Amino acid sequence: MARVFWDTNLFIYLFEQNAEWSPRVIELRRRMLARGDLLLTSYLTVGEIITKPKQMNNAMLERSYLNFFSSGSVELIGFGLAAAERYGDIRSRERVRPPDAIQLACAAAAGTDLFVTSDNRLSELVVSGITFVTGIERVPY
Repeated sequence: MARVFWDTNLFIYLFEQNAEWSPRVIELRRRMLARGDLLLTSYLTVGEIITKPKQMNNAMLERSYLNFFSSGSVELIGFGLAAAERYGDIRSRERVRPPDAIQLACAAAAGTDLFVTSDNRLSELVVSGITFVTGIERVPY
């Protein structure tokens, strides 16, 4: 069983049925379920996901996202003291945008085996507390 952290875009690809990436994300999730892997993300992801529905005044879509994230199928990681310390470490060493550093810090504080992102720049990083950081196109499944 692995602890797999998804960056925000993977959820967007899944929900919005992105022609290029949805099949890959769906297959990744299917294989994770078959192996008994845990799916993790941060509360930042939830905030980012519901931004567009809020802008469009689409309460039904917003509610569907919130229902998914409150269903228990995803472990939501908060930005607590341990994550804040990791954030400071990441930002002091790397040229990473603050939202990306928050995601990586939350994943690191949660003890993540695999951090999956669509941002290839992040896949080049080595972050203490995360065994592997990889792009969605290179997920080993």
